[in-house]
Amino acid sequence: MAKESMIQREIKRKKLSLKYYDKRKNIKNSIKLSTNFDKNIELQQELQKIPRNSLSCRRRNRCWMTGRSRGFYRDFGLSRHVLREMAHLCLLPGITKSSW
Repeated sequence: MAKESMIQREIKRKKLSLKYYDKRKNIKNSIKLSTNFDKNIELQQELQKIPRNSLSCRRRNRCWMTGRSRGFYRDFGLSRHVLREMAHLCLLPGITKSSW
């Protein structure tokens, strides 16, 4: 089980990224279209005032059951440990233990 503070930090980052998505997108489009150097600098400063944790690249995929960030399977939203346990208990349809 991951630390509760790490899980809460990811929840906070998700909320922030959703909150500032439109604002960040509008400022970036304005920067692209801007031809005035002074206006461009003002827009860059405005972009820097937005919290860093609102960037989508700062988010980390976590298992929804345990909160583990490593060994994450995107298709299921689970870590490898939980995926294995659930597969053994036949809770995941179509998943079987491989043998050859």
